[in-house]
Amino acid sequence: MEHLDPENQNSIQKDLLFDHFESYIKISDELRSALDKRMYFVTFKKGDIVHDADKVCTQSYFIQKGLLRTYFLKDGKEISEYFPVEGEWCNSPKSLFTRQKDIYYIDAIEATEAFCIHVNDLVYLFDHFPEMERYSRLSMGTVVGHLMERITSMRFSSAKEKYDHFTQTYKGIYHRIPLGMIASYLGITQETLSRIRTQK
Repeated sequence: MEHLDPENQNSIQKDLLFDHFESYIKISDELRSALDKRMYFVTFKKGDIVHDADKVCTQSYFIQKGLLRTYFLKDGKEISEYFPVEGEWCNSPKSLFTRQKDIYYIDAIEATEAFCIHVNDLVYLFDHFPEMERYSRLSMGTVVGHLMERITSMRFSSAKEKYDHFTQTYKGIYHRIPLGMIASYLGITQETLSRIRTQK
Protein backbone atom coordinates (compact mmCIF):
# COMPACT_ATOMS: atom_id res chain seq x y z
CA MET A 1 0.00 0.00 0.00
CA GLU A 2 1.18 3.49 -0.80
CA HIS A 3 -0.22 6.78 0.44
CA LEU A 4 0.57 10.40 -0.25
CA ASP A 5 2.40 12.72 2.11
CA PRO A 6 -0.05 14.79 4.18
CA GLU A 7 0.77 17.99 2.28
CA ASN A 8 -0.31 16.34 -0.99
CA GLN A 9 -3.55 14.83 0.31
CA ASN A 10 -5.56 18.00 -0.25
CA SER A 11 -4.88 17.83 -3.99
CA ILE A 12 -6.96 14.65 -4.30
CA GLN A 13 -10.57 15.27 -5.29
CA LYS A 14 -13.16 13.61 -3.07
CA ASP A 15 -16.15 14.29 -5.35
CA LEU A 16 -17.09 10.61 -5.74
CA LEU A 17 -16.79 10.08 -1.99
CA PHE A 18 -18.98 13.04 -1.06
CA ASP A 19 -21.49 12.24 -3.83
CA HIS A 20 -21.81 8.79 -2.29
CA PHE A 21 -22.60 10.23 1.14
CA GLU A 22 -25.01 12.76 -0.38
CA SER A 23 -26.98 9.93 -2.00
CA TYR A 24 -27.99 8.90 1.55
CA ILE A 25 -27.75 12.01 3.74
CA LYS A 26 -27.28 15.76 3.62
CA ILE A 27 -23.66 16.56 4.50
CA SER A 28 -23.14 19.64 6.66
CA ASP A 29 -20.04 21.75 6.25
CA GLU A 30 -18.87 20.48 9.64
CA LEU A 31 -19.23 16.83 8.64
CA ARG A 32 -17.57 17.46 5.29
CA SER A 33 -14.60 19.02 7.07
CA ALA A 34 -14.42 16.16 9.58
CA LEU A 35 -14.45 13.56 6.80
CA ASP A 36 -11.87 15.51 4.83
CA LYS A 37 -9.49 15.55 7.80
CA ARG A 38 -9.87 11.87 8.63
CA MET A 39 -9.81 10.17 5.24
CA TYR A 40 -6.56 9.78 3.36
CA PHE A 41 -5.72 8.63 -0.14
CA VAL A 42 -4.04 5.26 -0.69
CA THR A 43 -3.13 3.15 -3.72
CA PHE A 44 -2.73 -0.58 -4.22
CA LYS A 45 -1.02 -2.45 -7.02
CA LYS A 46 -2.74 -5.36 -8.75
CA GLY A 47 -2.33 -8.42 -6.52
CA ASP A 48 -1.59 -6.47 -3.33
CA ILE A 49 -3.02 -7.85 -0.10
CA VAL A 50 -5.15 -5.04 1.33
CA HIS A 51 -6.07 -6.93 4.49
CA ASP A 52 -4.67 -10.17 5.92
CA ALA A 53 -6.96 -12.46 7.92
CA ASP A 54 -4.14 -12.96 10.43
CA LYS A 55 -4.59 -9.34 11.53
CA VAL A 56 -7.44 -7.30 12.99
CA CYS A 57 -9.06 -5.07 10.36
CA THR A 58 -8.69 -1.44 11.45
CA GLN A 59 -9.32 0.37 8.15
CA SER A 60 -12.25 0.86 5.80
CA TYR A 61 -11.64 1.75 2.16
CA PHE A 62 -13.84 3.76 -0.18
CA ILE A 63 -12.85 2.84 -3.72
CA GLN A 64 -12.17 5.78 -6.02
CA LYS A 65 -10.87 3.70 -8.90
CA GLY A 66 -10.24 -0.01 -9.32
CA LEU A 67 -11.57 -3.31 -8.03
CA LEU A 68 -10.99 -5.26 -4.82
CA ARG A 69 -12.08 -8.69 -3.61
CA THR A 70 -12.88 -10.21 -0.24
CA TYR A 71 -12.26 -13.93 0.10
CA PHE A 72 -11.52 -16.70 2.58
CA LEU A 73 -9.55 -19.94 2.43
CA LYS A 74 -11.13 -23.39 2.57
CA ASP A 75 -8.77 -26.37 2.36
CA GLY A 76 -6.18 -24.01 0.89
CA LYS A 77 -8.51 -22.80 -1.86
CA GLU A 78 -9.56 -19.16 -2.23
CA ILE A 79 -13.34 -18.70 -2.04
CA SER A 80 -14.42 -15.28 -3.35
CA GLU A 81 -17.09 -13.54 -1.30
CA TYR A 82 -17.51 -9.98 -2.61
CA PHE A 83 -16.16 -7.70 -5.34
CA PRO A 84 -16.34 -4.03 -4.26
CA VAL A 85 -15.78 -1.53 -7.05
CA GLU A 86 -15.74 2.23 -7.64
CA GLY A 87 -18.12 4.07 -5.32
CA GLU A 88 -18.28 1.27 -2.74
CA TRP A 89 -16.74 0.54 0.65
CA CYS A 90 -14.53 -2.43 1.41
CA ASN A 91 -13.54 -3.81 4.80
CA SER A 92 -13.94 -6.90 6.96
CA PRO A 93 -17.00 -5.76 8.94
CA LYS A 94 -16.95 -8.23 11.83
CA SER A 95 -13.23 -7.72 12.44
CA LEU A 96 -13.51 -3.95 12.01
CA PHE A 97 -16.10 -3.44 14.74
CA THR A 98 -15.35 -6.32 17.14
CA ARG A 99 -11.59 -5.65 17.00
CA GLN A 100 -11.03 -9.37 16.54
CA LYS A 101 -9.56 -11.44 13.72
CA ASP A 102 -11.89 -13.22 11.31
CA ILE A 103 -11.52 -15.36 8.19
CA TYR A 104 -11.52 -12.74 5.46
CA TYR A 105 -8.73 -11.47 3.25
CA ILE A 106 -8.94 -8.50 0.89
CA ASP A 107 -6.81 -8.19 -2.25
CA ALA A 108 -6.62 -5.93 -5.29
CA ILE A 109 -7.87 -7.45 -8.55
CA GLU A 110 -6.80 -4.25 -10.32
CA ALA A 111 -4.56 -1.33 -9.47
CA THR A 112 -6.79 0.56 -7.05
CA GLU A 113 -7.08 4.07 -5.64
CA ALA A 114 -9.09 4.52 -2.45
CA PHE A 115 -9.82 6.77 0.49
CA CYS A 116 -9.07 5.13 3.81
CA ILE A 117 -10.42 5.80 7.29
CA HIS A 118 -9.41 4.21 10.61
CA VAL A 119 -12.11 2.56 12.72
CA ASN A 120 -11.38 4.97 15.60
CA ASP A 121 -12.18 7.88 13.29
CA LEU A 122 -15.39 6.16 12.19
CA VAL A 123 -16.43 5.80 15.82
CA TYR A 124 -15.66 9.50 16.37
CA LEU A 125 -17.87 10.45 13.42
CA PHE A 126 -20.73 8.25 14.65
CA ASP A 127 -20.45 9.79 18.13
CA HIS A 128 -20.34 13.42 16.98
CA PHE A 129 -22.54 13.47 13.86
CA PRO A 130 -26.04 11.93 14.14
CA GLU A 131 -26.37 11.97 10.36
CA MET A 132 -23.56 9.43 10.16
CA GLU A 133 -25.71 7.00 12.13
CA ARG A 134 -28.47 7.56 9.58
CA TYR A 135 -26.01 7.05 6.72
CA SER A 136 -24.80 3.80 8.27
CA ARG A 137 -28.35 2.51 8.73
CA LEU A 138 -29.48 3.36 5.20
CA SER A 139 -26.37 2.13 3.42
CA MET A 140 -26.33 -1.08 5.47
CA GLY A 141 -29.89 -1.75 4.34
CA THR A 142 -28.66 -1.80 0.75
CA VAL A 143 -25.83 -4.17 1.62
CA VAL A 144 -28.10 -6.55 3.56
CA GLY A 145 -30.58 -6.56 0.68
CA HIS A 146 -27.87 -7.66 -1.75
CA LEU A 147 -26.67 -10.29 0.71
CA MET A 148 -30.15 -11.79 1.08
CA GLU A 149 -30.52 -11.93 -2.70
CA ARG A 150 -27.22 -13.78 -2.95
CA ILE A 151 -28.18 -16.28 -0.25
CA THR A 152 -31.44 -17.03 -2.04
CA SER A 153 -29.64 -17.42 -5.36
CA MET A 154 -27.02 -19.76 -3.90
CA ARG A 155 -29.61 -21.96 -2.15
CA PHE A 156 -32.30 -22.34 -4.77
CA SER A 157 -30.83 -21.56 -8.20
CA SER A 158 -29.21 -23.66 -10.90
CA ALA A 159 -25.63 -22.96 -11.94
CA LYS A 160 -26.87 -20.95 -14.93
CA GLU A 161 -29.30 -18.98 -12.78
CA LYS A 162 -26.50 -18.22 -10.32
CA TYR A 163 -24.34 -16.90 -13.15
CA ASP A 164 -27.19 -14.82 -14.56
CA HIS A 165 -27.79 -13.30 -11.11
CA PHE A 166 -24.06 -12.60 -10.79
CA THR A 167 -23.90 -10.76 -14.12
CA GLN A 168 -26.88 -8.64 -13.08
CA THR A 169 -25.47 -7.90 -9.63
CA TYR A 170 -22.07 -6.97 -11.07
CA LYS A 171 -23.40 -5.59 -14.34
CA GLY A 172 -20.75 -3.58 -16.13
CA ILE A 173 -17.81 -5.00 -14.15
CA TYR A 174 -18.10 -8.80 -14.22
CA HIS A 175 -15.87 -8.91 -17.31
CA ARG A 176 -13.08 -7.39 -15.16
CA ILE A 177 -13.13 -10.34 -12.75
CA PRO A 178 -11.05 -13.49 -13.51
CA LEU A 179 -13.16 -16.57 -14.27
CA GLY A 180 -11.62 -18.61 -11.46
CA MET A 181 -12.72 -16.00 -8.92
CA ILE A 182 -16.24 -15.91 -10.38
CA ALA A 183 -16.47 -19.71 -10.24
CA SER A 184 -15.46 -19.81 -6.56
CA TYR A 185 -17.99 -17.04 -5.79
CA LEU A 186 -20.75 -19.07 -7.44
CA GLY A 187 -19.67 -22.35 -5.86
CA ILE A 188 -19.18 -24.08 -9.20
CA THR A 189 -16.17 -25.37 -11.12
CA GLN A 190 -14.44 -23.22 -13.71
CA GLU A 191 -15.29 -25.87 -16.32
CA THR A 192 -19.00 -25.52 -15.52
CA LEU A 193 -18.71 -21.74 -15.70
CA SER A 194 -16.98 -21.92 -19.09
CA ARG A 195 -19.74 -24.20 -20.38
CA ILE A 196 -22.45 -21.80 -19.19
CA ARG A 197 -20.71 -18.86 -20.84
CA THR A 198 -20.39 -20.64 -24.20
CA GLN A 199 -24.12 -21.40 -24.14
CA LYS A 200 -25.10 -17.74 -23.81
